[in-house]
Amino acid sequence: MPAALTRAEKARRTRQRMLDAAARLFTEKGWTATTVADIARTAEVGVQTVYFTFGTKRKLLAELLDTTVAGDLDPVATLDRPWAREILDEPSPATQLALQAAGARRILERSAPVLDVVRAATADPEIAALWRTNVDQRHAVQLRFAQALAAKGALRHGHDSESAADIALAVLGPESYGLLVTTRGWSPARWEEWAADSLARQLLA
Repeated sequence: MPAALTRAEKARRTRQRMLDAAARLFTEKGWTATTVADIARTAEVGVQTVYFTFGTKRKLLAELLDTTVAGDLDPVATLDRPWAREILDEPSPATQLALQAAGARRILERSAPVLDVVRAATADPEIAALWRTNVDQRHAVQLRFAQALAAKGALRHGHDSESAADIALAVLGPESYGLLVTTRGWSPARWEEWAADSLARQLLA
């Protein structure tokens, strides 16, 4: 007979169920058309449970964005995750950029729809601030990766860590992924290959 779930595990599963419901509804109906009551009904919880857990619909969206980017509920910073440490420790510049493209692909495969919801709702000042924070966070990660490239003496003439991070932010962002994969029908694997090649051509000496 399976062991009974602890209270903490039950709460974690309920939280995840609400996040999953929100992700589906936000991407299907949009930010404005989705109500907290819709989320509660889809997750099979009371409306007050949603409010008690997240506080507001905006805070729910913020947590949804964080967890879809991370891939889990664990409070571990991006640069402390194993895949990021692998990138930073990689001695080959070309392989480092390939690993960056692979990491971006994995993140965007699960988070691009939620990022699109956030970007489409930036008429709301709080969500606009959430989008700016996300861009800043992505740039900070790419800057650390670019600094690792610079330390290897790999950046081509005319580039420093800041400009390299700017290029990586553009190439590996949800905008390019959405255009090529979602709109133009590229496979994620093809996008990853293009992204790695583009970064190498732009950045490596």
